[in-house]
Amino acid sequence: MARPIWTGNLTFGLLNVPVSLMSGEHGTDLHFRMLDSRDKAPVRYERVNAETGEEVPWKEIVKAFEYKKGNYVVLEPDDIKSAATENRESVEVEAFVDAEHIGAEYFEKPYVLVPGKKAEKGYVLLRETLKRTGKIGIARVVIRTREYLSAIMPRKHALILVLMRFQQELVDAEEFSLPKEDIKHYRISERELSMAEQLIQSMTSDWNPEEYKDEFRDRLRQVIEKRMKSKGALATVEEPEGEEAEAATNVVDFMALLKKSIDTKKRTPAKAAKKAKPSRRAATKKGKPAKKSAGRRKAS
Repeated sequence: MARPIWTGNLTFGLLNVPVSLMSGEHGTDLHFRMLDSRDKAPVRYERVNAETGEEVPWKEIVKAFEYKKGNYVVLEPDDIKSAATENRESVEVEAFVDAEHIGAEYFEKPYVLVPGKKAEKGYVLLRETLKRTGKIGIARVVIRTREYLSAIMPRKHALILVLMRFQQELVDAEEFSLPKEDIKHYRISERELSMAEQLIQSMTSDWNPEEYKDEFRDRLRQVIEKRMKSKGALATVEEPEGEEAEAATNVVDFMALLKKSIDTKKRTPAKAAKKAKPSRRAATKKGKPAKKSAGRRKAS
């Protein structure tokens, strides 16, 4: 059985709905290993000290930010955690917006919110209200150590949480050379438009996701099965040893909480977008030792 990413609360106004955050996708990629063509031995990626050439164990690796070329400040795990919001076990809805007002480019990765025991009423209440109003909730959620923007939306019997991209993560399409003139500038006639519309109408159908499958993956699997029957294609790889690498059950008066939320205009305004932090680069760089760091510490 799938394990939850975390267990916490979905909150809007004064209502709290205990939920578990479950992955909403299956990994279907075919994974490949790299082998040495000469003896079919596995090729390993190693963490090597750029100066000594020696392999570095996981417990000795720390994260650092390069604040100036060749100069790093070392961060502790708690430093990164402290940057996230205090509500690490809560999906707090900050606003409700019309679903059609958000471009597809903002949506990234789906999860399923599963209600906790005796939390079905609040779950269904939010799900059905979102369906009636055509709204989706905009919330923040912390997964592991990073804070994400997310959208809460109804899908059949479920509430789906979709991770979103922040505005500063998107490239403005206007930065590219795009055709911006009127259609007449490109000599597009009414007849051509009409024919294009007819073509689109003739190809229009109801959305049925089951009709669209990863055919490349299926064909590649067939190629692999065929290759397995070829002489000399099989190799035995000796795998190296791996390295370290309760919901609330109280009865809630929902009507009273809803009324109180409305009466007191309990609504957390969308927070101003935080200034984009500089992108983090690799903690170590070939041939350049860390300078002026906060000291080398072991990662916990």
